[in-house]
Amino acid sequence: MSTPKLNRRELLAAMGASIGAAQAQTKRRRNVIFILSDDHRYDAMGFLKAQPWLKTPQMDRLAHEGIHFKNAFVTTALCSPSRASILTGVYAHRHRIVDNNTAIPKGTVFFPSYMQKAGYKTGFFGKWHMGAEGDDPKPGFDQWVSFRGQGTYLPNPNGLNVNGTKVKQKGYITDELTDYALDWLKTIPKDQPYFLYLSHKAVHAEFTPAERHKGMYAMEEFKYPPTMAESGEMAQHRPMWVQNQRNSWHGVDYPYHSTLDIADYFKKYAETLMAVDESIGRVLDELKRRGELDSTLVMYMGDNGFAFGEHGLIDKRTAYEESMRVPMLARCPEIFKGGQTLTQVVAGLDIMPTCLEAAGAEIPAGLDGRSWLSLAQGKSTEWRGELMYEYYWERNFPQTPTMHALRGDRYKFIRYQGIWDTDELYDLQEDPTESRNLIFSEKHQATIKQMRNHLFDILEKTDGMNIPLQRDNGGQNTLRNPNKGKAADFPEEFKKPPVKRPNQQ
Repeated sequence: MSTPKLNRRELLAAMGASIGAAQAQTKRRRNVIFILSDDHRYDAMGFLKAQPWLKTPQMDRLAHEGIHFKNAFVTTALCSPSRASILTGVYAHRHRIVDNNTAIPKGTVFFPSYMQKAGYKTGFFGKWHMGAEGDDPKPGFDQWVSFRGQGTYLPNPNGLNVNGTKVKQKGYITDELTDYALDWLKTIPKDQPYFLYLSHKAVHAEFTPAERHKGMYAMEEFKYPPTMAESGEMAQHRPMWVQNQRNSWHGVDYPYHSTLDIADYFKKYAETLMAVDESIGRVLDELKRRGELDSTLVMYMGDNGFAFGEHGLIDKRTAYEESMRVPMLARCPEIFKGGQTLTQVVAGLDIMPTCLEAAGAEIPAGLDGRSWLSLAQGKSTEWRGELMYEYYWERNFPQTPTMHALRGDRYKFIRYQGIWDTDELYDLQEDPTESRNLIFSEKHQATIKQMRNHLFDILEKTDGMNIPLQRDNGGQNTLRNPNKGKAADFPEEFKKPPVKRPNQQ
């Protein structure tokens, strides 16, 4: 049977209907799920093969079926400032939550409140870690499950706050938070738009894998980073504060004032990450059961990175790639095609406007972030060429100075404040490990000047020319071992004699 031919008017009408349907698909109010992990570095995903034995099948699936943002960053590599920037869309010097002890300033509005006004049901499940360690329900969320400070991986008699009531934490925290999130999701009617924020404690130290994952990587060989070397080719013009920090709380020679080995430490980190990966799979399975898998915008991100020996350091806080660069994955086949790797510089700042655009909610003016949905859809979009990074000195971790950095597509410029030391410039294209500091290179002086000026342009434009000063509690973490020569309060396997490590001179 032949198909009847359409006349010009009918053909245009059909084309208009098709375009309208496509636009409706894009502009419909999307359900949004945002999954955040703690201290997950950008390359600790199976498909990137940084450590060839590490497995993350669900993250690999998200990358294969969605988008991998290759150059995703936070603008402050520290829990509270990073999380506040995700929820407000602005730099830390603007929201003023510049460390892990700062109370939330009065009048702060987090973006789920805007989603509520747009008719969304919102739920928060997990680590909050802002505002003097409190776990009380925060505005913007209809459902609330959280804990004080860092919480605990294992059962805790009064470990959770569920809608203002203290509740026993019965099991392993990653699994239990996922249980709470999915139980809430099952109560949401199919015609009710929702925003689910699942904020894992993992993989924050002290790393504690689920029982089912303990020891799974024990026999694997860890590849030490080449910049772990104390001197030589991989440490050209390294700032003195970085050299000194090797023998401090956040350095490889005396990590946490203990004798833990970086290889053992990373393996426990990777084992702890396994439950987070499984959590992602459980969320995707529930969406499939609800018939919402392809229509829901699912995003995964780390709140900051974590160094395992790079530049002789552990932890985050610095402007080096291992600290400020994070994993970011997204999936929603009805909005954008899968299997993409985007190279544009995106940030935690962009989560708020992206979620609000997906929800069809109004995006407040004056944000430092932008929605990346147009990038994901392949549209011609003017996008940032550089991203500013900031970290402000903490009295309780005084070994790391105040710093500002500008991270571009090719170069990174790092400027230190309040210390007499060497600034840094790296050519990320030629030197991705950031081992050759070009700050004294005559060839690069014009680049240094341009990036320094642009850095200050951003600070001036965003009212960032004053160093935020907060009232402290008098605490201080010194170079001296507070345990008077004894190993710090770490698991027994970290108190054995240190192992001779490759790449150390």
